[in-house]
Amino acid sequence: MITFTPEFLRERIYACWIGKNIGGTLGAPYEGKPQILDVTGFTSKPGEPLPNDDLDLQLVWLRAVNDYGPDAINSKILGEYWLSWINPNWNEYGVCKANMRDGILPPMSGEIDNEQWKHSNGAWIRTEVWACLYPAMVENAIRLAFEDASVDHGYGEGTYAAIFVAAMESAAFVINDIRSLLNIGLSKIPEDCHVARSVRVAIDAYDKGIDWKDARNLIVKDNEDLGWFQAPGNVAFVVLGLLYGEGDFKKSMLYAINCGDDTDCTGATIGALMGIMGGMAVIPEDWRAYIGDGIKSICLTNGHGPFPTDCTQLTDCIMNLLPTTLRKDHQKMLLKKDALVELGDANDFSNVDANMFCGRKFVESFAGRKQYSYVIEGPYADVLVEFDEKPIITENGTLSGAVTLLLHQQLMPEQKRFRLSYLTPEGWWVDSAKNTISRHEGFNGKVEFTIHADGYVEPVNRVVLEVVCAGRATPILVPITVLG
Repeated sequence: MITFTPEFLRERIYACWIGKNIGGTLGAPYEGKPQILDVTGFTSKPGEPLPNDDLDLQLVWLRAVNDYGPDAINSKILGEYWLSWINPNWNEYGVCKANMRDGILPPMSGEIDNEQWKHSNGAWIRTEVWACLYPAMVENAIRLAFEDASVDHGYGEGTYAAIFVAAMESAAFVINDIRSLLNIGLSKIPEDCHVARSVRVAIDAYDKGIDWKDARNLIVKDNEDLGWFQAPGNVAFVVLGLLYGEGDFKKSMLYAINCGDDTDCTGATIGALMGIMGGMAVIPEDWRAYIGDGIKSICLTNGHGPFPTDCTQLTDCIMNLLPTTLRKDHQKMLLKKDALVELGDANDFSNVDANMFCGRKFVESFAGRKQYSYVIEGPYADVLVEFDEKPIITENGTLSGAVTLLLHQQLMPEQKRFRLSYLTPEGWWVDSAKNTISRHEGFNGKVEFTIHADGYVEPVNRVVLEVVCAGRATPILVPITVLG
């Protein structure tokens, strides 16, 4: 059991957003510069933080959580909020929105025609909202970070980076040691992914006493295959700043920013993480005064409703949701291995050990999925749809794949029989390996299919799989979008 006082959490959450605002404002003027920099302080106007999508996007996610409740949040809901509330169409942001407008669901919205940007920085920079809603509940924080990141990064390195950062930020509410936090973050992502490799380059350089500039160049060398503005290298710059800064807020942030590249993102993430770890005590008073409390927006469709306008309001919004996310019966219902966390009259995390937050179970749950795949959630089962190749079909062509029923065994344990049927465009038909599945046949049940386009092919085509469970009133309708 971990107990937090509301006052403790409020201070750490507020320090997270102040630190985020400081780093984003300090680094923004140098964003995209590929060389080693010599930044020593602010160049922006005093008292006015610069607008930053790192913070903006999280205001939209907070709105979604407030509208639907935290348990309902998944990539489909966040995808709809992308389309309704977020303006930019650059890089992965534009790719995912274009895909979703064609009916492509996440995570495929982050995969199709996104090879250049699915490894980029748009997701790991917006993880603080999940960590603050689930302090010291790492499994829940990384689940939501995945649902978020997969919309515009699919199963790419950008998604692994988001899981890595979210794990560290959630654990930082009770772990005040950088090396322990790095170990926790690394334990949540595949050992052979590029993010993990680049992070280890930064750690190894620091342990060998290599000068920070040479360490930075080693990271750049390690990322030559991906190039600039990609997640592995920039996350490694954050790690470099944290290690070489040795607990000093200004030094840590300046080391990361002076590595160049996505400087607003690296500075903002260091500020947020160190704010969570140490509260307002670690935030330099002169930098805090320079920034102020306000939030400047750049990405939001503001005409559709109110958003927090300063860090105080943002903190208040999250504090209002904590009685839900930290409710005991809610936590037990989630069936996670997280420690139980509650609000109380005194802080108590004396029995916490960093190893309790480590483990790769979550990422292993989807690591084997095919690149072009997605899940539709149902009341008694989820349906995983996987294509064998990019879901494009030509007239008189075929497209193969499989559906897997992921049964909610812990909620509805009785035996079940499912019937599968496909609704297709005129002239199309689906050849399925079988049309009924029984639970006792070895769940989770997987059925292969082949779509035949014997009729006219539109630019965007929709097949609908209907899954009916005998004795249950609600069918699961699975949209299968196929591009022409």
